[in-house]
Amino acid sequence: MDAADALDRSSLTFPLVCDERQQYEEVEAIDRDHQTKTTSVLKTCFNGLNALSGVGMLSVPYALSSGGWLSLILLFVIAVAAFYSGLLIQRCMDEGSTIRTYPDIGEHAFGKKGKIVLSIFMNTELYLVATSFLILEGDNLHDLFPKMKLEVAGLTISGKKCFTILGGLIVLPTVWFDSLSLLSYVSASGVFSSVIIIGSILWTAVFDGIGFHQEGSVPLNWSGIPTAVSLYAFCYCAHPVFPTLYKSMKNKRQFPNVLLVCFILCTLGYASMAVLGYLMFGSTVESQITLNLPTKELSSKIAIWTTLINPLSKYALMVTPILNTAQNWFPSCCKKSRSFRLFLSTSLVISSVIVALAIPFFAYLMSLVGAFLSVTASLIIPCLCYLKISGTYRNLGCEMLIIGCIILMGVVVAIVGTYTSLQQIIEHL
Repeated sequence: MDAADALDRSSLTFPLVCDERQQYEEVEAIDRDHQTKTTSVLKTCFNGLNALSGVGMLSVPYALSSGGWLSLILLFVIAVAAFYSGLLIQRCMDEGSTIRTYPDIGEHAFGKKGKIVLSIFMNTELYLVATSFLILEGDNLHDLFPKMKLEVAGLTISGKKCFTILGGLIVLPTVWFDSLSLLSYVSASGVFSSVIIIGSILWTAVFDGIGFHQEGSVPLNWSGIPTAVSLYAFCYCAHPVFPTLYKSMKNKRQFPNVLLVCFILCTLGYASMAVLGYLMFGSTVESQITLNLPTKELSSKIAIWTTLINPLSKYALMVTPILNTAQNWFPSCCKKSRSFRLFLSTSLVISSVIVALAIPFFAYLMSLVGAFLSVTASLIIPCLCYLKISGTYRNLGCEMLIIGCIILMGVVVAIVGTYTSLQQIIEHL
């Protein structure tokens, strides 16, 4: 590696008391430590499926209810666009050996300002997604135990808040894992739980008397399209995790195949859940379909309890890039002290619990993340970075046309969806 590369790599971190050369060597040591823990294709599939098949599965029936039957077409459009932008992320990473993270792509394309912008979008998106997991825990546990409350020093804490705090305590040990290979075993449980949720809800509809009544279902609801598209976009918000998965693979040439398998399976799961939930509850479906289920039925209890397991298995995977960024801010401390790394991860969990308690609106928060952050980080930014790095923008061809359409779609969804989501949150504060 020449001096220019070394100087460029050292600029990726904030200056500490050590000189820049020492800091560069420490960051390289951290990166080598992460890279020695390579992950197989199967384990990467589990991590990818776990990242993509998130809690959005519970809200797609509500999204379909908001937009009507024809809005389901938009789910497939967004899935195709998100898959293509995922491939563009890999192409960007192959352009330089120093590109290891999502923000590194922004720096390679637009310099330090690009890295800062991507870091902000990536970390904010992943942080709010992880926070939504804790809100989900509180909502569903409170649905199972509505009489739960806690009194501490004369203060009464509602059941929903108690369960949100409990969710934070449960996910805390999972963020202490340093290896994606180890984390893949946690991810496997999340993938299987998604299958169990769909099966349990189907059983509830067919054998427990709920049936498929489609009450209030409509072909198309224009006023609900912004909410529907925002929630669909939230389902594919895992792009900031893709560089981490790609760099952890033993056989990186298989990444496009892994990506294809993950997108196909997750999209089929999302579409199945959306149709199933809308057929069951029609316009009365809640922001989380589990809140519609009768808690006395065994199949409903299985679905709800499995729903509680699902986000717990995804939390650590979502916050791993955030922790990697934080560790690169303090390379000297992280290299010498595991206790400091534990302090960073624990602080992250505590802060997300506080945000979950302050903004307990699951559907509206997801809609905001999907419209503003997911669309920007998963669709718009990968396309812009690829155009800049590859120079494709100089030639007007089929690829340029496809990328231009994705960017245009992303901008429209971001503007309209963000306005609608913020309006809904403000109305309910």
